[in-house]
Amino acid sequence: MSGRRIRFLDLRPLRTSRPFRALWIGASLGSAGHQIATVAVLAQVWELTRSPLWTGAIGLATAGPALVCGLAGGSLADAMDRRTLVRATTAVHLLAALALLGQALAGNRSVLLLLALVGAAAGASALGAPARRTFPVRLLPSDQLAAGLALQGMAFQVSMLAGPALAGLLLARWDFPAAYGCQAAALVVSLAVTFRLPPMPVDGGRPAAGGASGGRPRRPERGGWGFILRRPTLWGSFATDLSATLLAMPISLFPLVNEARFDGDPRTLGLFLSAVAVGGITAGLFSGTVTRLRRAGLVQLTAALVWGLALAVFGLAGPLWLALGALAVAGGADTISVVTRGALVQLETPDRYRGRVSSVEHIIGMAGPEAGNFRGGLVASLTSAPVALVTGGLAGAVAVGVVAAVNRPLRSYTLPEPEPEPDAEQAPPGKPDPAPDTDTDPNTGTHAGRRPEPGAAPEAAPEPAP
Repeated sequence: MSGRRIRFLDLRPLRTSRPFRALWIGASLGSAGHQIATVAVLAQVWELTRSPLWTGAIGLATAGPALVCGLAGGSLADAMDRRTLVRATTAVHLLAALALLGQALAGNRSVLLLLALVGAAAGASALGAPARRTFPVRLLPSDQLAAGLALQGMAFQVSMLAGPALAGLLLARWDFPAAYGCQAAALVVSLAVTFRLPPMPVDGGRPAAGGASGGRPRRPERGGWGFILRRPTLWGSFATDLSATLLAMPISLFPLVNEARFDGDPRTLGLFLSAVAVGGITAGLFSGTVTRLRRAGLVQLTAALVWGLALAVFGLAGPLWLALGALAVAGGADTISVVTRGALVQLETPDRYRGRVSSVEHIIGMAGPEAGNFRGGLVASLTSAPVALVTGGLAGAVAVGVVAAVNRPLRSYTLPEPEPEPDAEQAPPGKPDPAPDTDTDPNTGTHAGRRPEPGAAPEAAPEPAP
């Protein structure tokens, strides 16, 4: 199998690792439940207030706890068994979901109570997110990591496409309790699958400073936050993502484009969102080809460049078919960028720092798009939606080009060589860390002691998816 070129979705992670299969099922259901609950919260806040100010406050209620708890979760993930942390935070998230169900059954009329419960759920989810991001790299061989992340991304895109539609059906027939009940049921499954995972101690259970080991809390090793700046592949990957989302995020401009070019038809507005998801799903279906490409840094840079250019085309598009096609291309490029970035970040980060580095990745993935949507709305209010889209898309493409020009280690980064396919279905817990413990070479931005391939940056030592 290793010599055959896979062109479609690479299913090896689901076949070779039972723990990853359980993780994927739980995460997929959890993502669908989140999408359903998101629509339900939006509809309930609107029913209670009839105010766009209050519906906008949902973002504040979510973003604040998510940012604070995301950073705290990164430190906790580097201080204790990550499986234990994810179990505890998922249990708290489930309690918040049950509270949302309870307030809906009780006929709650307080929007402040509703937003408080939304914030509690967001905080619990963000607290466990950095630890959860480290699971695939511990459960899969390194040559299957990108494929596993592609499977997770595919499930997320499907949930984005189907979740809101299912939420609409549930709300129309059974009202808010049914939607919140679905989220709670999904979280029960997500919690249950954590009991099928092996222990996830930091550094595979090696003793920590001061003698702590295994799953007991310990003090995180110093230098976790600064490690990102010392490794060009990491800061370059994050800068690429920020360049694309901060400068070219289009979602806030969809209503203006729809009003100006397509007579404000709400069906067209829905097609804009669906086109992005369809592009992401299509890229996921063909991800077997992309995840076998070992030049992950170049793949991410190219995908981010295509994202910006596609959105510039969307800003200029007259016919509906061209607008939808440009959004589909952008959605596909975004999926490819996210998958390759995720594999690169996990493989380039030593396990003792993965929690904190993953928390930065999580926050960038949340804050970048939100700030980009604000930027787009601000520019459009001063000019027009097409100007905001075209200038944003081109600026994003130029910024990605600058990152590529100044960051040779990211440009030439190569994934590790494929490992021999395991005979057993389960990857052994406590696998050795794929990222070496050596620090970064200040001249090349790569690890000492790694022999490069011709024309490529030195590779990470091998070790082992809205």
